Amino acid sequence: MTTLAPALYTRAFPRMANWLRDLMLISLGALFVALLAQVKIPLPFTPVPLTGQTFAVLLVAATLGSKRGAASMACYIGLGAIGLPVFAGGAAGLAYLSGATLGYLIGFILAAYVIGLLAERGLERSIRTSVIPFLVGTVIIYACGVSWLAVILGSYGKALATGLIPFVIGDVIKLIAASLVLPAAWKLAK
Repeated sequence: MTTLAPALYTRAFPRMANWLRDLMLISLGALFVALLAQVKIPLPFTPVPLTGQTFAVLLVAATLGSKRGAASMACYIGLGAIGLPVFAGGAAGLAYLSGATLGYLIGFILAAYVIGLLAERGLERSIRTSVIPFLVGTVIIYACGVSWLAVILGSYGKALATGLIPFVIGDVIKLIAASLVLPAAWKLAK
């Protein structure tokens, strides 16, 4: 019996340590998105505010990878769904999830998975190549967000005018900023 215990301990402990590390990284990723969601600039001509969320989603996804990145975004949305004030400007609850930004939030999960997948294949290794997963992720977020906004507004044209066009320049800046910050994020995650 004494010879079996150390073998079980050495096999079980690294798995538990990895699981705890993953849980901590997923939680920290969700917290990072929640913090940057509080950077909110309402625009009078659109129901979608300008926030720091997309920057955080890009960075978290490339840093944590596909599964942990998507899990982190799902955790973020789950925290908001249960009433914690994590969404833009401290919003929370199921009523918020049925509003104009639902598509963008769903896009966060899908984009995080795809960005993480591309990062796992080495596209985040340099500033120049990290733009590719970030661009793909941004397109996914817009595709989901604008599609849902078209349902809410009843017009795809209105959705493009209020949910895409006003944000393109800001998101290009966020994309470049995420590429510049990514090496530091990798060091923190490791």
